[in-house]
Formats: sequence, C-alpha cells, structure tokens
Amino acid sequence: MRLTKFTDLALRAVMRLAVTAPEESVTTREVADSMEVPYAHMAKVVTRLQHLGVIEARRGRGGGLALTERGRHASVGWLTRTLEGEEEVVACEGDPPCPLRSGCRLRATLRQAQEAFYRVLDPVTVAELVESPTGPLLLSLGPRPTD
Repeated sequence: MRLTKFTDLALRAVMRLAVTAPEESVTTREVADSMEVPYAHMAKVVTRLQHLGVIEARRGRGGGLALTERGRHASVGWLTRTLEGEEEVVACEGDPPCPLRSGCRLRATLRQAQEAFYRVLDPVTVAELVESPTGPLLLSLGPRPTD
C-alpha cells in the first residue's frame, strides 16, 4: 500500500509540530520549508489537520501552529485511515468494472492486507513517532540554502 502525498505531508507536519516547544512559534511556511514542500500544499494539509482537531493555528503576531493534545496522542492508524479515506486498494467496481469481480479472491485478500497495515499503525501514537532519534533530527531540519 502506498500513502497519498497528502497523508505523507500530514504525518510529517504533525511529527514536526510534536517536537516544537510550547513557547516556540512555528508557521505553516516554516513547516513547509523544513519538509521541502510547496507552501500551498502544506497550507491545505494544515487546514485539514485543523478540521480534525489535531493541530491549532493562531493568527497574528505570536501566532503559529501547535499540536493539540488530541494530535499528540492520536493513533497513526486513525490519522492515516482518516486522511486516506475508505477507498479499497483496487477499484473492482470502477469504470469499467473488473470482469473478475464476481469470483475473484484478490479483492478480499488485498482488503485483509490493508487492514493488517492499519493494525500495525493503530497502537503507535504521534508522540511515539518522534522519540529519539527522530525528534532531534526533525529539530535540525531547515530550509536548504538556495544557490
């Protein structure tokens, strides 16, 4: 299974915010730059994470992004499922529908594999993802100098 770029960015953003000191202010632009992604993409991710209650954004002077307690203790499985949606790995009912769909075992097998993937992620929290050595590495990231 491959995650969408959106989910990948969201997981990296919450990881970056998880290592931010409470008194530190981090902006969407700073998170985007540290992850080397376009600001517009990160802004969409931040909006979605706000709607989920995973992060909060404060506007104005002294504003910035912060991971909520819900975000810090969120299951990586829950977050991934929520961001990826309920789509199946294969589109048996797509256009055109697969001619094997009435007797194929692949769909059920791939669904079991997908659920196994999420079961591995379910017990892992965002806070656990940023334990050493990941946390210090995240704090060292910054935008690359331009030539």
